Amino acid sequence: MIGAPILSVVIPVYNEEAGLAQLFARLYPALDALNIPYECLFINDGSRDRSAALLREQFQKRPDVTRVILFNGNFGQHMAIMAGFEHCRGQRVVTLDADLQNPPEDIGNLLAAMDRGHDYVGTIRRTREDRAWRHWASRLMNRLREKVTHIRMTDQGCMLRAYDQTIIHAITSCREVNTYIPALAYTFSSHPTEITVGHEERAAGESKYSLYSLIRLNFDLITGFSILPLQFFSLLGMGLSLLSGLFVVFLFLRRLIVGPEAEGLFTLFAITFFLIGILLFSIGLLGEYVGRIYQQVRDRPRFLIQGILEAEPSATSGEDPLVR
Repeated sequence: MIGAPILSVVIPVYNEEAGLAQLFARLYPALDALNIPYECLFINDGSRDRSAALLREQFQKRPDVTRVILFNGNFGQHMAIMAGFEHCRGQRVVTLDADLQNPPEDIGNLLAAMDRGHDYVGTIRRTREDRAWRHWASRLMNRLREKVTHIRMTDQGCMLRAYDQTIIHAITSCREVNTYIPALAYTFSSHPTEITVGHEERAAGESKYSLYSLIRLNFDLITGFSILPLQFFSLLGMGLSLLSGLFVVFLFLRRLIVGPEAEGLFTLFAITFFLIGILLFSIGLLGEYVGRIYQQVRDRPRFLIQGILEAEPSATSGEDPLVR
């Protein structure tokens, strides 16, 4: 299995101490039942609890199919997945959250879809076991994203997805600091599809995904895959400039014909504040693009790996696994 696994399961972990035992109890039997060579690649994203220790214990129990990447800090879920993609060895790669909201037993359904010729398999949660605001916010953001980027993903918030190794290679060849992995996969895929999977309440612990994270994610998605917002505000600025010029001409002619007047002062204030608000928002949007350029040109390491727990090929002969 160490030499050439068919399946790599990439799982980012951040402060998941309370739920890791349940994850191990369900994940490994589900993968063993597939009867194919596989590896589980956990990425500890600078957890402050005992997650790293539990991952080390699990590695010692199943060194033949378990690998652990240890970050030396918290770099975010996206960077954890990218690290997993860069180090995975499977012909097919499945991403999975550690919170068990997506059942690992559904991994076989994703592989079956790939057997039908699909190189990227997205998923749709059968039922949403989330709070109402998360459900409606996600639906709103999905519609906005599809309008702007023309990337069609029914459920962009579901982590359980499958990728062919060719898609993984294309994704890792991109050196973008901020992007959205499923959108990249959709862009590079020649035959994508979506299937329905289960969704359960979080097994243990607390969600690390806030409303701010949702907004931040969609800013990355929209600004990373489209310049439509810039084009929209460019056209809006041209239109408002034209209207403002016409309004100035109107006020000048009215002053010549009617004479000076003090009425409408607060209306002018309202119009001014409205234009200033649009201007500030436009500057903020422009700043998003400039910020992305700034982060990219610095060319800093996207993440730093403290160590990797993995068995060397010699460990398959029954010797103690080596750790580097």
